Amino acid sequence: MDLFSQFIPPFSASAALRRARVLLSRGDDKRAFPHLVRAARAGIAEAEYRVGRCYLEAKVVPPSRPQSVRWLERAAKQNHTEAQTLLATLFLHGLAGGGASGLQDAGLFSGTTANEPDFSNAEIWARKAAEAGSPDSQALLGYILTSGPETMRDLEQAKSWYKRSAEAGCAQAHLGYALALARAERISDVQGELVTHLRQAAEHGLALALFLLGTITARGVGVPQDLALAATYYRQAAEKGHQGGQARWGFALLKGIGIPRNAQEGESWLRRAALSGDAEAAALVGDLYATGGDLPPNYAEAAMWFRRAADTGHRGAARALGMMYLTGAGVPRDQSEAARLLRISAEGGNGNAVVDLGNLLLRGHGDDQDSARTRAWFEQAAAAGDPIAAFNFGVCLAEGVGVDRNDTQALEWLRKAADTVVNAQYWYGRMLAEGRGAVPDPTTGRIWISKAAEVGMTEAMVLLADMMLEGRGGPRDHAGALSLFQRAAEQGHVGAMFAVGAMLGGGHDVPTDRPAAQQWFRDAADRDHPHAQMMLGRYLARNLAGERNLPQARTWLERAVAQGLDEAKKDLADLDAIDAVPPQGVSA
Repeated sequence: MDLFSQFIPPFSASAALRRARVLLSRGDDKRAFPHLVRAARAGIAEAEYRVGRCYLEAKVVPPSRPQSVRWLERAAKQNHTEAQTLLATLFLHGLAGGGASGLQDAGLFSGTTANEPDFSNAEIWARKAAEAGSPDSQALLGYILTSGPETMRDLEQAKSWYKRSAEAGCAQAHLGYALALARAERISDVQGELVTHLRQAAEHGLALALFLLGTITARGVGVPQDLALAATYYRQAAEKGHQGGQARWGFALLKGIGIPRNAQEGESWLRRAALSGDAEAAALVGDLYATGGDLPPNYAEAAMWFRRAADTGHRGAARALGMMYLTGAGVPRDQSEAARLLRISAEGGNGNAVVDLGNLLLRGHGDDQDSARTRAWFEQAAAAGDPIAAFNFGVCLAEGVGVDRNDTQALEWLRKAADTVVNAQYWYGRMLAEGRGAVPDPTTGRIWISKAAEVGMTEAMVLLADMMLEGRGGPRDHAGALSLFQRAAEQGHVGAMFAVGAMLGGGHDVPTDRPAAQQWFRDAADRDHPHAQMMLGRYLARNLAGERNLPQARTWLERAVAQGLDEAKKDLADLDAIDAVPPQGVSA
């Protein structure tokens, strides 16, 4: 039995502390604690600090943050710098009041707090310890003066404290000082010093420093560009749990940037980052599933990851998910939800989403607020000289989206865009040809429509072919019209497929080819073009292309009638007598 531990006179508080130190050095916390309490009750600051740590870290006694704070404050008031530093850290992380039961991650720049931070009390205790020469508190004070409430911030003073702490070898201060240098007006003047301090912080294993070193090394900012070394820094940051590091390391593996490609491991790291809250990583994982790769796309999985990113405001993911709701890929088709997501993306500054939302509004979806908001976005960008926005604003005016219809103003904005925007050339030419917003001018309109057709715009090719067929705005040119219709048909334009069939069927200044005409009618009929269904029915009923098939003829004619084409009713009524009728000419 240790007689010394059995009898410690009341007046021997210093001896109790000495005995506690010996027991603590042996790892015997349990026997040391009563001696610490005796010394602490006698007002010895070191003992008060150690008792506070015991309650905080649940050593020997149950965890009790109120008890911990009480003893730490007693020691701090006696100018015990370690107690002041720890107390400041507790206040900074919202742990000196109610809430969580542990210190958690007390590192600077971690972004982790249990409750609302108490910057005022944190600053009081950090400053006392900092002025007493504590490097840790100097770094802590620098952080408070940088990240605290606006009224408390003093970036120059923070930089000074960081520098003093860094000179004493504090890793957090090296990082803080590097970040302070990064705010310099002329970053080129401090690049070398910034990199030096980042490296010193990274050598101590700080994840953010490793990540930042990876970023500047990948870009070659202040250091030679080295993608392999950047990947190493990203990996080290990732292994320490840094979200950005996990995302960049995963992306490097996925694409083979600076390292051998390993798509499976890359996806795994991106998933970790996404599950930790990294929106960009979630969007990347969503894109992986949406586009597929070695495996077919999995749109349901893609939608889940896009949703995770979109919920945090990621504008690209919001647009991608909105387009999935438009098409019903991986999610139920829902125009309202699509509009909501496109609105989020557009409000975040995604110009493509603004256009998508505008197109959705033209199809009758969205609400009045969407219309007004979208029109305002286009108008602002158009006024700033954006030709694409000028085109879109012109369409809003022409169609009355978010504004009263005004063909005259629409024509003015479309003209501003027409020199560079193909769609504007088509719209401007069409409005001139139709006389919308100006006196009808099919000649000038045809010129502008031709410009759009020349670069392969399908709708422009079809409209130009119609004008050439009728001789509007210029000479008739049936051969040229057929060529344009064929180009548009090959791009999937159903109306052009029917037009090619009609021209090849006879009655135009091009060679007749009824078998080819029947095939074009069939292609358009399969895509639910009612007139093509009627013509295909006639061809099959009357053996106009060398094929007679009355059951099929009846089917196609019935489908045309079902779509409201009354003209096909007579063909159905005559179908029973068609066998006795010899083949004859047919027109569209």
